[in-house]
Amino acid sequence: MGLSTVAAKKRAPTASLPKKAGTTRGPIAGTRQKALPLLKRRHNDSLRDQVDDDDDNEAIPQLSLDMPSESEGEGLASSDDDDGSGQDFDNLLKKMAEDQGVGLDSDDAYGNESDDRDDDGYIEGDSLDEESDNDDSYEELDDSEDTDEEYEGQDAVSEKTDVASDAEHGYLTKHSFNQDIEAWKKERRELSAIEPVYDSDTSTEETQNTTGNVPIEWYADYPHIGYDIDGKKVLKPLTKDELDKFLSNADDPDSFRTVRDELHQREVRLTDEEVEIIKRIQAGQFPDAEYNPYEPTVEWFTSQKMVTPLTGAPEPKSRFIPSKWEHKMVMKLVRAIRKNKLVKKPPPEKPLFYDIWADAKEDEVVERSRLPAPKMRLPDNSESYNPPREYLLSAEEEKEWLETDPDDRKRNYLPRAYPSLRQVPAYDRFIQERFQRMLDLYVAPRVEKKRVDVDMQSLIPKLPDPRDLMPFPTAQAQVYLGHEGRVRGISVDPSGLWLLSCSDDKTVRLWEVVTGRCAQIWRFDDVVQSVEWNPDKDLCMFLAAAGSSVYAVVPRGLCDEDRQTITEQLIKGGFGNTDKEAAEAKATTASWDAPATSQVDEGIQLVLRLDGAVKELTWHRRGNYFSTMHKTGSSTVVMIHQLSKHQSQVPFRKLKGIVQRTQFHTTKPWFIVVTQRYVRIYNLMQQELVKTLDPSAKWISSVDVHPQGDNIIVGTYDKKVVWFDLDLSTKPYKSIRYHSQAVRQVHYSRRFPLFASCSDDGTIQVFHGMVYQDMMQNPLIVPLKILRGHETVGPLGVLDCVFHPTQPWLFSAGADKTVRLWT
Repeated sequence: MGLSTVAAKKRAPTASLPKKAGTTRGPIAGTRQKALPLLKRRHNDSLRDQVDDDDDNEAIPQLSLDMPSESEGEGLASSDDDDGSGQDFDNLLKKMAEDQGVGLDSDDAYGNESDDRDDDGYIEGDSLDEESDNDDSYEELDDSEDTDEEYEGQDAVSEKTDVASDAEHGYLTKHSFNQDIEAWKKERRELSAIEPVYDSDTSTEETQNTTGNVPIEWYADYPHIGYDIDGKKVLKPLTKDELDKFLSNADDPDSFRTVRDELHQREVRLTDEEVEIIKRIQAGQFPDAEYNPYEPTVEWFTSQKMVTPLTGAPEPKSRFIPSKWEHKMVMKLVRAIRKNKLVKKPPPEKPLFYDIWADAKEDEVVERSRLPAPKMRLPDNSESYNPPREYLLSAEEEKEWLETDPDDRKRNYLPRAYPSLRQVPAYDRFIQERFQRMLDLYVAPRVEKKRVDVDMQSLIPKLPDPRDLMPFPTAQAQVYLGHEGRVRGISVDPSGLWLLSCSDDKTVRLWEVVTGRCAQIWRFDDVVQSVEWNPDKDLCMFLAAAGSSVYAVVPRGLCDEDRQTITEQLIKGGFGNTDKEAAEAKATTASWDAPATSQVDEGIQLVLRLDGAVKELTWHRRGNYFSTMHKTGSSTVVMIHQLSKHQSQVPFRKLKGIVQRTQFHTTKPWFIVVTQRYVRIYNLMQQELVKTLDPSAKWISSVDVHPQGDNIIVGTYDKKVVWFDLDLSTKPYKSIRYHSQAVRQVHYSRRFPLFASCSDDGTIQVFHGMVYQDMMQNPLIVPLKILRGHETVGPLGVLDCVFHPTQPWLFSAGADKTVRLWT
C-alpha cells in the first residue's frame, strides 16, 4: 500500500461535506468550491500511486501541483510537463460533481464558456496567487500531520466564500477562489523549502575522518589522520605554511568567519546564522534570537481541586502503543493454559505454628552457646552483720557519707554491727538492686568474643636468605694478644695492612693484620683513651689521646720516604706560623708543642696539650682537621683543630646536655654532636643547627655516619641500635633490640652494605644494611650473624669494633685484653 493510499484512507471522511443550513449556493460553484482542496490532494495521490506501480524499487519522487500566477494569464495546471495530467484533473472534477448529484459538462465545468479555455482545457486568467513557487504546503499534504479538523476548518472558510459568491453571481469567480486559497494558506503553517542537493549538510553524510574520539594530536608525526572503513590510511590534506595563511587572510574578505576543523583537517566557513550565534554567545545572550526565556508556564496539572480531575499533559507513548514484551508474556501464559500447564492451585492451609529453622540446612544452623550471666561481687568484711572495728564509720565519716552524692559514694550502704544475726533488719534497697542488675543484663547483652586464628609466622616480614647476602664476617680468624689491660679502642690503616690498639696499660700497639705480629709499641704516661689513623692515604700518621695530651705519631718503616717526608712537613709546617690567626689560636687553652728528643726517636712529631683529659679523637675525611672532646671541671669542651696551621678553636660557646661523642659528616660540611639524649647536626659553613635527632633513648653511647651520608646509626646504653634516615624524618626509621646489655660501639663498612654493633653482653651482631639510590625505596636491614668469642670481665664486654677498609672483615676489642679479627 503506497503513501497516497494511506493518506486517502486517513482523510476519506472529508470527501463528502455537508451543506451549512441557511445558505444558497450554485449547482456548480458550490461543488467545485467545496471539493477543490480534496481534488488537488487526490490528484497528487493518484500520481504517486502511478509511480509506485511503475517501479516499486525506486524512491517516491516529490510531485507537486504548480499553480501559475495571475500575471502570466495561464490557467490552472497540475504540472510543468504536458503529460495529460490536466485531463485527469477534469475527469476527477466531473466525478466529484456526479458524486454530489450535480451534472457538470466539460464546456462549463468552471462556470465559464468553453471559448475562454486554452489548449489544455483550463480557464484563462484563473490563478491562486502571485507566489506560485511557495506552494510547498500542497506538495506535502500527504506527509503533513494535519488532522481532519484542520480540513473541516478550511471547508468552513470555503463555505462562507460560496455564500457571498452565489449571492452576487451564482457561480464561482476568480476573486472568490483566490480569497478561498489565501484563507486556506493562513490556516496552514508554511514550511521552508528543502533543497536536496548533494552538497547539503545531512546527518547521513560520512565524515572524512573516521578516527572517532582519538585525539588528532596523536597523528601529528604521521602522514595520515586516521583510517577508513576498509582499514586504509586517510592521508592528510595539504596544509598551508604561515606565509600562505597570512596571504590568504589578507586576500580573503571572509577570513574572519573561517575556522579550522582539526578533526577533519579542513577549513570551514561559518554562515551568517552561525556568526550571529557566536556573537550572541560572546555577548552573554541566548544563541537563538527567537527564544523567549520568560514564556508563560504550561501548567500540566491545575492547582484547583476538581470533581473530575483533568490534566493537559501529553499522553505517554505507552498508552496507545502496545508493548511487545507484554504481548510475548501474555502469549506464553496463554499457551501454558491451553496445555494445562498453568492451573490455579488452592491456597495452602496456614499452620498454627511455624518452624523458623525448617528451611535451614544442618551445616548452616549455628548453635548458640549459652553465655552465663556474670557473677556478682562477693561480699567483703564490711557487709558482715558484725564487721571488725576498722570497717565501721565514725560520726564524721558517716556524716560525710550522707552528704556525698549517691553516685559518688564508694559503697551504697553503711556498715553496722549487730550482736546476733536475728537482729539484722531486711535490706531496704534489695528490690532496687535486683531491678538494676536485671536491667544491666537486658540492656547490655553479652557477646562472646572469638580470637582470630592468625599464623604468627605470617606476621613476620619475609627477609632474604643470609646466604644470598654474602660476604660478611662469620668466624674468628685471628687473635691479637699482648695487652695487659682492657683494650679501649682500635683503628685500621687506610691500606688495611696495619692495626692500632690502645689499652689501659698506657700503651699503643701496632699489629700486622695478616700475621698478628706486634710490630711496635708506644708507651705513654697516662691511660690511652683513643687512637685514630689519618684517613688520607697520602699521609702516614696517627693520633693518640693519653691524659690531657694528643700525640701526633709517624711510624717508622711503614711507608716509603716520600709519604713520610710529606707527613713530617705537614706536621712541622705549623711551627713557623706567626700570623695573627695563629696568635689568636694560641690564646685558647690548646697548646701546640714540639716533642722531647726521646719522643722524636719513637716517631712522635707533635704534642697538643689541653686543659682536661681527652676522651675521644675524630678525624675529618680530608685528614687536615680533627676534633677533640675533653672535660674541664664539670663541663665538656669540644674543639676543632687544624693540623697544618696548628690552630684550635671552640665552635660552641655553650652546649646543651652532656656530650658523649663527636663525628664529622662523610660528604657534607656538617659536624655531629651527640649528647646524652639527642643527636644534633650543625653546619660548619653557615654556623647553624641543621636538625636534631631524637632516638628516644635514655643514654646514647656511640654514633656513625653511612658512607653515602644520608643515614646514621646510634648505639645506646639501654640495649638499642637506632637507624635514622636523614631524608625521611628526625624520628628513628628502625630500632633494633637484639642485645641484652649496653651497646658500646656501632660502625658502618666503607665498602660493603654492612654495619655492626658490639655490646657488654660479649657479642658482636652483624647486619646487612642496603641503602638504595632510589629515594622512594627504604633501606633494607637484615640481621646476619652473632659473633661470640670475647669474654666479659665484670660489667664490661666488647668495647670497640671497626670494619676493614677494603675487605668484609671486622676487628673487635674487649675488656678481656684481646683484639680479634672476624672474617
